[in-house]
Amino acid sequence: MMRADFHTHSVYSDGIYTPDEVCKRAKFAGVEVISITDHDTMNGLGEKRSAAKKYGLTYVDGWEISAYENEERIHVLGYGCERNEVYHAFMQARIDAGYARACERVEKLNALGIPVRIEDVLACQADEGSPLHTMHVARATAKYVGLSAGETYAKYLNTGKAADSSIGRPTPYQAIDCIRACGGVAFLAHPGRIRFDEAKKESIIASLKEYGLHGIECYYSTHTPLQTETYLGYAKKYGLWISGGSDTHWEEGSSRSIGSPVFYAEEELLALLKAR
Repeated sequence: MMRADFHTHSVYSDGIYTPDEVCKRAKFAGVEVISITDHDTMNGLGEKRSAAKKYGLTYVDGWEISAYENEERIHVLGYGCERNEVYHAFMQARIDAGYARACERVEKLNALGIPVRIEDVLACQADEGSPLHTMHVARATAKYVGLSAGETYAKYLNTGKAADSSIGRPTPYQAIDCIRACGGVAFLAHPGRIRFDEAKKESIIASLKEYGLHGIECYYSTHTPLQTETYLGYAKKYGLWISGGSDTHWEEGSSRSIGSPVFYAEEELLALLKAR
């Protein structure tokens, strides 16, 4: 077994660290296997692989598709995907939808008297070739409202808030379709953050498994011990692979840190991912 963090983010989406900094921090934390799973893109893949090699880490190609079902966040992690025509078409749709959502959010914020501009949002994006994310809007808006980006997100941009937008969100089924068409394996991200009761959540997991889901992120930074045990039970019941990740976007001032919770990947899982 090897200590792994299969869920981190970099400047290629809404994280604040370069791939080099992510891998440096992973090495310091004792992580041996890393995946940088940026939202809706695998941009920077060569840089990510090189950074992992520099610090003696095994790298697993990955990304996180920001999928929704009935306005509820049901994100899907994809590992071992090829950047083929399906991938590029899917990502372009995410780029177009991300820009449209950002524009709608800016309009709604302006209606609230907050003078943020789409140019402010674009200035917060490190990689122009990746989709815009809600946190880019949050960071751009924060300077106008005197709050941190996290506080701005929670007050104005989170699901159901005044400047929320759901334009162009793919479903988890569409996410699985894309991942499988790219030759990858699909894992359900942070099930503890899905805001359905457990009966409905289990029903969704069963449905996604039947559709082609490979695994579930049982070990996650904000999962309680009870949640972890519940999702381990679902994994056993439905024959799903078990993964774990921190979902770190930044560490300072955050409850998430690379390599936490401690997760050791089974040899069979590593073999599955390395085969791709």
